[in-house]
Amino acid sequence: MLALRPNCECCGRDLPPASRDALICSFECTWCVDCARTKLPGGLCPNCGGELVRRPIRPAEKLGKFPASTDRIHRPERCGGPTTV
Repeated sequence: MLALRPNCECCGRDLPPASRDALICSFECTWCVDCARTKLPGGLCPNCGGELVRRPIRPAEKLGKFPASTDRIHRPERCGGPTTV
C-alpha cells in the first residue's frame, strides 16, 4: 500500500491524498509536478534516478481505514534548484 506522503520533497508544498499534482518514483519519493518540470534533471527522481509517475488517488472512503502518511520529508538540497552560499 502506498504511503501517500503529504508533501513535495523539494519545495515542501502540501500534496493531500487527492492531489493530481503529486508524482512518485518506485520508492515513493514524492514531488510536485512544478518541481519535477522545472528543477529535477530529466524529470527523474534525484534520489534513485527512477521514473516519476502521477501518484494514484486513494478513494476517500478508504482513507479512514488506510490513512495517508503524515511523515513529511523535505530535502530541498536534492532538487537541483539554485545553490545558496
